[in-house]
Amino acid sequence: MNTNSLRQAYDALLAANPRAVPPPGEWNTEQILAHVSLVSAATISTVVAVASGTISTYDNRPSQDPWTLDHVIALAGGETGLRKRIRAQGEALCALAGVLSEAELTTKVPALLLSNGTCLVDQPLSLGDILAGIADAELPGHTKQL
Repeated sequence: MNTNSLRQAYDALLAANPRAVPPPGEWNTEQILAHVSLVSAATISTVVAVASGTISTYDNRPSQDPWTLDHVIALAGGETGLRKRIRAQGEALCALAGVLSEAELTTKVPALLLSNGTCLVDQPLSLGDILAGIADAELPGHTKQL
């Protein structure tokens, strides 16, 4: 898999200047970064599971849970730690995705993806489609939020 778009999406997110104050009802910078870190971790986990031949699912609900977001912010030590974590996760994900076979990229994974309480996906997705969604929608969307 060519990981250029995924790498560029991570680079753009990490280069984005955070806004001073989020609009009412939206996440602040740390919450956005914690969410991205959790999504990245889940994606890495799914890639590793597929590559190792184990059963996996892809569910983004934990990455939206307020307690989990606050916990990850605390564990990472705030914005600086989250940015370091996301950089490392992006590098790891690109390295792993770059060596996946076509069979692995076409492996279907049961997926449940929510956004603001609305179900966007509740069906199997190929691992390649999950990775493309991170590069083409998830990361650019949060880059704009910052």
